[in-house]
Amino acid sequence: MFFPQLRSRRIRGKEVFRRMTRETSLSANNLIYPMFSAFGSGIKKEISSMPGIFQQSIEHIVEEAREVHQLGIPAVILFGIPETKDEVGSDAYSDTGIIQNTIRAIKAAVPELAVITDVCLCEYTDHGHCGLIKDGDVDNDATVQLLAQEALSHARAGADMVAPSDMMDGRVAAIRTILDEHNFTHLPIMSYAVKYASGYYGPFREAAESTPQFGDRRSYQMDPANRREALREARQDIEEGADIIMVKPGLPYLDIVRDLRNEFDIPLAVYNVSGEYSMIKAAARNNWIDEQRVVMETMMGFKRAGADLIITYHAKDVARWLHS
Repeated sequence: MFFPQLRSRRIRGKEVFRRMTRETSLSANNLIYPMFSAFGSGIKKEISSMPGIFQQSIEHIVEEAREVHQLGIPAVILFGIPETKDEVGSDAYSDTGIIQNTIRAIKAAVPELAVITDVCLCEYTDHGHCGLIKDGDVDNDATVQLLAQEALSHARAGADMVAPSDMMDGRVAAIRTILDEHNFTHLPIMSYAVKYASGYYGPFREAAESTPQFGDRRSYQMDPANRREALREARQDIEEGADIIMVKPGLPYLDIVRDLRNEFDIPLAVYNVSGEYSMIKAAARNNWIDEQRVVMETMMGFKRAGADLIITYHAKDVARWLHS
């Protein structure tokens, strides 16, 4: 009987050799944990479609931020639920807005934890769209000016990084310009460079209370059928000053993650979005899958595709599993 010279099972046969030859690694340093800060006090409301994830008032946000830091997760990304919403999303760029106050509270209590802020208006507008409405659609250029003001207000409050997620044309350049003009040249921008108009965002809409009251977001988020457009979007954001680029969602777009990794040599993030999280949680609760195994396999898939950073609601569990 003929046997090949290369027998891959010689290496696979022992755990020590599997560890020694593993091509892709994952650590808590790769993780970013999303948090939803709600106006008020004494609030800790579990999101029905996202088990284990909560809308929380600032004192609970700070408590969880301490836990995140103790687990070795280096950063959180904040989303806000303001007291009131209006047509121009004024709480988003108010110096006393919910996110601005949350930044100050976290940095005072856990200064070593990096605070990244989502820069968008959809959480703050009463219509649920990501900008100012004109003739039934989002006015790109008017919205960009408010996004720049929002990013500046986050910087003044103490944010360590800002992350524009709106997909308006030119917003990275506007944010970089206003930050530089106000002596925040050191503050990095993580751009949601490639954000698709996806059905996987459903649970997030509940969490952030940001469901559009009319229409949808396909006029400014990317068509899921498009691949080459992702390279154009990423290249433009890099040229405008993005320090990190992101792909969102994650699992259905691993080909895009790999395309960007092959094309660009700056840090690359992927957002493991709410719908992806909720599907795993639902399947695990029905004992259809091994939750830990599937989550860790998913995280490794993101890293293998080329992501440096993973924004995920699983972050705390992943950190615990890595430690154990």
